[in-house]
Order: sequence, then C-alpha cells, then structure tokens
Amino acid sequence: MEKSGWNYAQNRECPYFPCHKVADGEEFNCFFCFCPLYALGEICGGKFCYTESGIKDCSNCPLPHLSGGYEFVMKKLPSVTELARKK
Repeated sequence: MEKSGWNYAQNRECPYFPCHKVADGEEFNCFFCFCPLYALGEICGGKFCYTESGIKDCSNCPLPHLSGGYEFVMKKLPSVTELARKK
C-alpha cells in the first residue's frame, strides 16, 4: 500500500502508540484508531475474544493497523452499512 493522507496516518504522540503489539512500529497505521468493523461481532475477520462479561476485546488484533489493513477494512465496510440499514 502506498502511504498517503487518505489511507495512512501515524500519531507517535498518542499516549497509546502503538496500541497493539506489532513487529514493525514504523509501518503501524493509526488511520482506523477505532476499528469500524467492531460492530460486526464474530464476523469482523480479526483476532478478538470476548471477556467474561461478554464484551468484545480486540486488544490482540492489529489487523486494521498493519499493511493491507486499510484495504481489508474497506472490503468489509459494506457489511457494517448493512447492519445500519433501515429495515
């Protein structure tokens, strides 16, 4: 992926940077600081678990922050739109 302002951002001043453990912090993409696929629950495609109280925990999922993560999220985004569609 070519890094540009519309698909890549990095905020090293963020107190949580990097918010996920990754091999290469130089490539870490903060564009999706909060993953738009969270609402998809079990079909998001990422590495997640559920807490004992049933809350989705994505702290072990670096997917939206890795190379190719932007493209992955954008391909899955229509599923989020479908969740919000008025029935």
